[in-house]
Amino acid sequence: MSETMLLVQMTIFLLVIGAFAGVLAGLLGVGGGIVLVPAFFYAFSGLGYDSPQLMQMCLATSLATIIVTSARSVLAHHRKGAVEWDVLKTWAPGIALGALIGVLVVASLRSDTLQAIFGIMAALVALYMIFGKSEWRLGAVMPGGIVRATLSPIIGFLSVLMGIGGGSFGVPTMTLFGVPIHRAVATAAGFGVIIALPSAVAFLFVEMEVAPPFTIGAINIAAFVLVIAMTLITAPFGARLAHWMDPKPLKRFFGAFLTLVALNMLRKALGY
Repeated sequence: MSETMLLVQMTIFLLVIGAFAGVLAGLLGVGGGIVLVPAFFYAFSGLGYDSPQLMQMCLATSLATIIVTSARSVLAHHRKGAVEWDVLKTWAPGIALGALIGVLVVASLRSDTLQAIFGIMAALVALYMIFGKSEWRLGAVMPGGIVRATLSPIIGFLSVLMGIGGGSFGVPTMTLFGVPIHRAVATAAGFGVIIALPSAVAFLFVEMEVAPPFTIGAINIAAFVLVIAMTLITAPFGARLAHWMDPKPLKRFFGAFLTLVALNMLRKALGY
């Protein structure tokens, strides 16, 4: 295959991935990373860039896109007065620390190990989406002290291991401690910036042995630009769809879909 045809195929793949991720983010309130990471993996491996470091590039590129999408989201939520800034400021140091530790771990692991980690964690997120109840509570207020010092790095660490923003772990954590769902979603967008910015910068210094064109460190710049362009276009469409449709059955459907994606990742990680 000529280099021109390869670039055309890569562009088409990335535009479709970005459009799909944007619609889902707007429709279901899930971060695009949970879609982007497996989509990047299947796209780049299908184009012949499979390597022991492929998942590193997928995670890093997903996190780079989250800087833009989360920053845009948190500003929009701030204009509506929905962001819990006290929570964001007090949880930020631990989340950022956990994210940087996550980069060090990701950089040291092979692609098949990262696939297995993503598969297991995605399956847990999917189960929460399918079976989670809005009335579940661990407390009436967000915790401080040792509980916050423990939970905040875990959120940052696990998010980087999956290449996702703050929504998948931050929103359940906040709602379990009594934060209303709309304020939890708004504040978790801020978590996304805190997770993605330092980790994406760190990933620029990770060396890749095999990578597609336009890759700096572990971040594919072409994927970053094309996906951001498409998500900015399609996310508002997904948000409008959310007002026309009941999101609860859609979340369960997406949870079932994510379960299949997670199981397929585990299958590939085990070499089947």
